Amino acid sequence: MRVLVVEDTEDVAEAILAHFQRQGHVCDHAECREDAAHFIALAEPYDLVILDLNLPDGSGLELLKELRAARNAVPVLVLTARMHVEDKIDALDVGADDYLVKPFDLRELEARARAVSRRRHGAVQAAVETGNLCCDLAARSVTIDGREVELTRREFILLEAFMGNLNRVLEKDELYSRLYGLTGEAGLNAVEVYIARLRRKLEGADLEIRTLRGLGYQAVPRERTRTP
Repeated sequence: MRVLVVEDTEDVAEAILAHFQRQGHVCDHAECREDAAHFIALAEPYDLVILDLNLPDGSGLELLKELRAARNAVPVLVLTARMHVEDKIDALDVGADDYLVKPFDLRELEARARAVSRRRHGAVQAAVETGNLCCDLAARSVTIDGREVELTRREFILLEAFMGNLNRVLEKDELYSRLYGLTGEAGLNAVEVYIARLRRKLEGADLEIRTLRGLGYQAVPRERTRTP
């Protein structure tokens, strides 16, 4: 997933970023509402926003209201030290997808993040399947006809993006942002390199990754040839 963490408490933000990055997610960090709005406007769409409510330049609820007023449906998981039921109701009514009270366990935060992302993409189970290809988002494992396929962290990020956007054209810039975030450490050609590696590893899978010149890449289910 590509995640924006909006949190001004340094140690909390560092812990979240370190945990999610270890799990293979690409993260950007904003310390205030203004920075968060800038990231969201500037970057390719995020898969998830983890949003603290108490920010130095105002309430995270106001940012959430702005997102929903602009019809931005990015999944938002709210973090807060507020424990009152009314606060939770307010956040959910404004458009939050989930709510977690501080202090929290990072493993629970990640599990909730995966669940929110799955629901937004219309999936209920952690495992997403296309024909003989199974991608378990929770275990970060991939199998083809039951055979395990080893993917690197960035190869898995690409596959996760394609499995969550079947038949949709993904631009190279968007894929690059998913791989490297806003602090890119490689050129755009890195996307082509990882796409080529992923295709080789998915040989025999019921998924085809097409190159649409001038547009980007598109993953489509591969139809098996039926024998009479």
